[in-house]
Amino acid sequence: MIRKLTLSLVFIYSTFTSLRTSAQTIDSTGQLDGRTNTINTAVPFLRITPDARSGAMGDVGLAISPDANSIYYNLSKLPFSDVNSSIAVTYTPWLKELVNDVFLATVSGYTKIDENQAVSGSLRYFSLGTINFRDITNTDQGNFRPREFAIDAGYARKLSEHFGVGLTGRFIYSNLAGGQTVNDQTIRPGKAFAADVSGYYTKDFEKDDGTVNKLSVGLAITNIGTKISYTSSAQNKDFIPTNFGLGAAYKLSLDELNTLTFALDINKLMVPTPDTTGAYKDKSVLEGMFSSFGDAPGGFKEELQELMYSVGMEYWYNQQFAVRAGYFNENKNKGNRKYFTAGVGIKYDIFGLNFSYLVPSGSGIQRNPLSNTLRFTLTFDLGTKEESRTGW
Repeated sequence: MIRKLTLSLVFIYSTFTSLRTSAQTIDSTGQLDGRTNTINTAVPFLRITPDARSGAMGDVGLAISPDANSIYYNLSKLPFSDVNSSIAVTYTPWLKELVNDVFLATVSGYTKIDENQAVSGSLRYFSLGTINFRDITNTDQGNFRPREFAIDAGYARKLSEHFGVGLTGRFIYSNLAGGQTVNDQTIRPGKAFAADVSGYYTKDFEKDDGTVNKLSVGLAITNIGTKISYTSSAQNKDFIPTNFGLGAAYKLSLDELNTLTFALDINKLMVPTPDTTGAYKDKSVLEGMFSSFGDAPGGFKEELQELMYSVGMEYWYNQQFAVRAGYFNENKNKGNRKYFTAGVGIKYDIFGLNFSYLVPSGSGIQRNPLSNTLRFTLTFDLGTKEESRTGW
């Protein structure tokens, strides 16, 4: 019990301090000195992969075939879906190597208005377990359950046979230590509003045997929104994780029953890179977005280090059984998250079940908090499915 409370407190404390501090990694010449210079934002739960399909494919999602979770990655895919309506529910125990009561739960769905339009909605709920607050004299201040959630609504439309666009609105709520007092300031829930804009291009290539290969490209800028604050001070406002993502996927039809998809996503946070002066905190949202591609103190070399790479593979047999694998890589100076992923999917009639498993990689890993991360997703296809070989 003490271990759980202690680790939970460390998690909350790290969350708060990460909003206002950064590693001082710049030497006298203005270059990186080889240590980490991670980009810190508020509400990082928005960048946790929320579903088991993408979670099994190295976190790719920008260009793979549309499904009920597309609103999290690239809403503009939905008008190209072969299923008219679908709902997905996912449960993910998080940081289970440290605590046993932190989890992410999501529910999402969409419906096609007609062959050219679709609307979608979702709810993400992140629970950080139960912690026990104590003051400086070790007096019990009671238990508290930190929690965060985001509610999304979006609209997507085809502009041509091959190209579509999407727009998503988002309300974000973060209550990490509501009612507590730190440095004479009362902590309150943080609130923010954000939007995603996305585009999707797809083209079929029919083969002589009648099967079809498919090339897809997706682009999304997510979490474009207001800063968030946990106090009444106008100076203590933090960036949310605005992100630029570009992805591609190619589906290869081996025959009428077997398909194989390869996918690559590249992501970059569009928020200021920390510097030694702390001036990056004072930038506006738009200034931070546009300057994020050239503000790294280490120059172009450090900008390249801020790119995150995801590669994934998906094999389907008869659109009923899937095997997936992938890899995620983040530079050692920008967080050093590196892990392999794997999973399976089963589909029967309108019901589907996806499962994914994460295995950290890299040197120096002894007890990684992401070890043994599991995701479980249930899907329900509510509309009719057109004749297709695109897979689920």
